[in-house]
Amino acid sequence: MHRSMRPTLLAAAAALAAILLAGAFAVSAGADAGPPWGPETPNFNLEVILRPPSGGGSGFGHVKFRQPNDGDKIVYLDMWVRDLLPHHSYVLQRAVDAPNAVDGSCTSGAWLDLGAISTDDRGTGSAALFRNLPSPIGTSFDIHFRVVDAGTLTPVLESGCYQFTVSL
Repeated sequence: MHRSMRPTLLAAAAALAAILLAGAFAVSAGADAGPPWGPETPNFNLEVILRPPSGGGSGFGHVKFRQPNDGDKIVYLDMWVRDLLPHHSYVLQRAVDAPNAVDGSCTSGAWLDLGAISTDDRGTGSAALFRNLPSPIGTSFDIHFRVVDAGTLTPVLESGCYQFTVSL
């Protein structure tokens, strides 16, 4: 290598190292900030899966149950279903056990309607729902969901038992 090229090469290598170091710092700083949603432990956000009841049937459902880190106690429920009856109306419901009695066994049958879902010609539907949480910050509870036929109230999809903690 020619002697006059060494300082230029060293300067270029130093500049590249500085750029990579700055990029690594930015990535790690961004990782600390996190998304605008609550932390995952304890369970501040849920990915709820709904399947047909044990009696059979078809269909599948998913609820993104999210509480942003914004000081409000509002939970957002992005809901979608597929493989249900086409051009049909359904209702998403939830039931919760007594607060702070988290044992992983959802026993409550006190179902509350959260919102309606209508399907298209392929039996697919979605809804963006929300709910203001009346419970104090830090309250934990067992919760389960179901989708019922809007006309007959017959359950067509149901979830397992999930645990949720109200965050700030």
